[in-house]
Amino acid sequence: MRSRYRIALPDPARAHGSIPSLSFTANGADALAEQLQAALRSPALFERWCALQDDPEGVDTGLGAVDPQAQVKGEQHDLAIELVVETSLPGSLLQLRLHWLAGSHWQLRDVSAA
Repeated sequence: MRSRYRIALPDPARAHGSIPSLSFTANGADALAEQLQAALRSPALFERWCALQDDPEGVDTGLGAVDPQAQVKGEQHDLAIELVVETSLPGSLLQLRLHWLAGSHWQLRDVSAA
């Protein structure tokens, strides 16, 4: 089942995780949406995170699940950005990817069926 998530980045300039090599590098709603979409469609972000772990072989491979059909759209609202995500991935995996990309500088605003 696909879900739609509305994610707010109230201060996009601060939307970075604690590990620079995993964090958002883009600026602007469309570019941030593209980076999040890539993180949901491809295992690349998970693989980079996994390589940083003390025991990469011991990591739960389920954390690297992807949704090749994931869609992310970015919308600029004054200084804030809203990302609208449609995916079949569980919310916990979306939150994990957002944590890697944006740290704690994002807010879940709404969840609904897509």
